[in-house]
Amino acid sequence: MSHTLGVRQAQKQKTRRALLDAALELLEEQSLSSLGLREVTRAVGVAPTAFYRHFRSIEDLGVALVEEALGSLHPMIRTIVSTTGDGEERIARAVELIAGHVDAHPAHVRFIARERHGGVQAVRAAIRNQLALFAVEVGEALAEDPVSAGWGEEDLVMLAQLYVDQMLGTASLFLEAPAGEARERVFRMAVRRLRLIGTGRAHWLDGGVGG
Repeated sequence: MSHTLGVRQAQKQKTRRALLDAALELLEEQSLSSLGLREVTRAVGVAPTAFYRHFRSIEDLGVALVEEALGSLHPMIRTIVSTTGDGEERIARAVELIAGHVDAHPAHVRFIARERHGGVQAVRAAIRNQLALFAVEVGEALAEDPVSAGWGEEDLVMLAQLYVDQMLGTASLFLEAPAGEARERVFRMAVRRLRLIGTGRAHWLDGGVGG
């Protein structure tokens, strides 16, 4: 009996994974608001009724994709926070990490970029909530950096949001410029923007600027 249950559970997980993968592939060319349930199940080769064993709706599937996509972004942004600081080499390494993440997870990056301000409210809310929680985590990491000595919690979260927004924006730009001179322009601009954030961070408390 336990073996049978194990096989069924494995098959269920396999079908769920297939639905997520099919949806992500279909979303390469369209937004979630235009994606149909039958379109997804047809791509997987299962009956539409099978969809409801895994997700309540397309919106529910979209929220699951948010969790998966941002899950892949978290390690990258954490690493960037730890490497970004004084020094051009550290900033350049941070931008290289973003470019590498886009190359490894283009569908995830495209999904978040498109749906962050897309037409499905539940998905927009899921992205917003996940990013807000993540900004708090990043703010806590930034608080341990000596450069942040004397900063208040609100300012640390604001700085974390700047870093997170910059990383997401840069990732989106790399999607549209996968190679050549266009990619170099994105790289240079990302370096300049991180340098600007770093300069402002270093002088935030000078003369009451951050007050």
